[in-house]
Formats: sequence, C-alpha cells, structure tokens
Amino acid sequence: MHKPVQWGVLGAAKFARQYMAPAIHAAEGAQLTGLATSSAAKAETFQAFCPNLKVYADYDALLADPLIEAVYIPLPNHLHVEWSLRALEAGKHVLCEKPMTMSAPEFTTLIQKRDQTGLLAAEAYMIVHHPQWQFVRKLIADGAIGKLVHVTGAFSFDNRADTTNIRNRAETGGGGLRDIGVYVIGGARFATGQEPIEVQSAIRWEDGIDAFTEIRAQFPGFTYSSYVSIRMHPHQEMVFHGEGGVIRLTAPFNARVFGEARVELHRPGLEVQITRFPGDDHYRLQVEAFCRTVREGVDYPCPLEFSRGTQDMIDKVFAGAVPL
Repeated sequence: MHKPVQWGVLGAAKFARQYMAPAIHAAEGAQLTGLATSSAAKAETFQAFCPNLKVYADYDALLADPLIEAVYIPLPNHLHVEWSLRALEAGKHVLCEKPMTMSAPEFTTLIQKRDQTGLLAAEAYMIVHHPQWQFVRKLIADGAIGKLVHVTGAFSFDNRADTTNIRNRAETGGGGLRDIGVYVIGGARFATGQEPIEVQSAIRWEDGIDAFTEIRAQFPGFTYSSYVSIRMHPHQEMVFHGEGGVIRLTAPFNARVFGEARVELHRPGLEVQITRFPGDDHYRLQVEAFCRTVREGVDYPCPLEFSRGTQDMIDKVFAGAVPL
C-alpha cells in the first residue's frame, strides 16, 4: 500500500466545498490535509466533514508547507495559470479547475514547467474519468454504430439572477464557453479521438460575456454541432449518430446531479440498449487516477496536451464568432 497523497486546496470555493474537497477526502490513496482561506466561517464548512483539516491564512503559506504534496486549485478562471505555475515552482503536483488557461498558448508554459519539475499537472476535467465516457469511446471505436456521421452536444443552465457570480463577470474569465463549452467540445474529442479541421460559431454577448454560443465544426470523419448557454433552462445531452445506430448520453456532464448517467445505444429495428451508471463519482475517480499517477507513475488519462486541444478549439470559436 502506498502512503496517501497529502492534498491542499487553494481557496474555499463553493464548488470545492460541495464536490472536490469531499471527493479528495473520500478518494482511495488521498488525504485531504490543508485548506488555504482567510475566512474562518468558510473553513468551518470544510472542517464539518474533515475535522482534522489544517487551515492556512493564505495560499503561499499552504504552498510553503512540505507536508502538502498536491494542490487542487478552484480559483476564478483568470488566476489558474498564475497559481498553477506557483504551485509547481513550490514542488507541488497540481490539479486545476477548468478552464486551466484563457488561451491555448498558455498551455505551452504549463507543459514546459511540468516537464521541468517532473511533477504532475492536469486540468480538472472529470468526465473522462467517468466509466460512461470510457464505455462510449469503446462503442465508437468498436463500430457499434457503424461509421460516425454527426455529433451533437448541448449544455445549459440559467444563472442570470446571480449577478456577482464569477461566470457573469468578464474580468474573471466568465461566460458559458469557458465554463461549460469545454464539455461539449472535449467530450466529442475524447470519445472520437479526432480534432476539428474547420470551426464556425455565433455568440450572443451580454456585458462582455458569452451568454449563448452556437458551434459548428468539421472533423476528419464527421460533422459536429453544439450549443452552450448560461441563460437557458438546464439541459445537457451528447449524441453520436452513425450510419448504423445512435449513442445518446442523458447526463453526460453532471452525472448524479443532473440525473442518472445512462448510455442509450439505438440500433436498427428500434432496439434500444440502456447501460446505467448509477453510483459512479467522477470527481472521486479523478482524484484516485491522479494519485495513482503520482505514486505509481501510470499514465494520467487527461494530460495537459489533451486539455490544450480543447482550449485550441475554444480559441477558434471565440476568434471566428459572428454576433447573434
């Protein structure tokens, strides 16, 4: 048995409190050890499920502690690169929330620092760790739906009432595309193993953020269309349509929160095979995969190179978008 990886969290973000810190606490091979926050009240909400959690007054204090081996970074988007680099320079492995960068070239700097330090650095892109996505990837590769023709994706929620939310602020890297566009884009790339050769897009802007984004793309073997919005009724779905069948994911991105993760395989003759994944926690699975890489040196399922590919497509969507 390997010694558990000692984790610290930079900042008491709501998402960290609700999902990632509990996942680290529950994950095999991990130990939630530290939290950097100046708010005693916020620290108490973490200590409620992790009573022995050590609290640091600031981020630098946590990074300076030799006990901490890995850090999870849930800070606002525009701070991800800075604190990922600082954590790597401090000798810590890094799992940083998506989007890890604001543009694809910034990944080059992160990859260079990762290689220079020999540490693990990764974007917290949890869906690739969920067995439903690994199942879909194998179905496509094995020809379960024949030749893939078209992929569609959708992800939306409505947070217009939460005016102080960082997703609604341009200066913190807000907007729908960076927050949830990574899923409809990265999900298609992961499942098919292909990269786009042409991208078209349209964006409805609202106070400097993309409130609705529509994407069309040509991949080497199929066409693609998707939309994301932070001003629409909650919805999420991914569909892979082939000549011989259809694969549909009903809760592809927020499994268990949005609903039960199910993969529907529609075959000729109106046959539908449904595979359910009721109990899998992709946040915990992500942490466990990270810890196995740190302790055993196995390949990490979602390296920075993959995340750079998603960011590159996001950059193309922004660069070529027409206004709606």
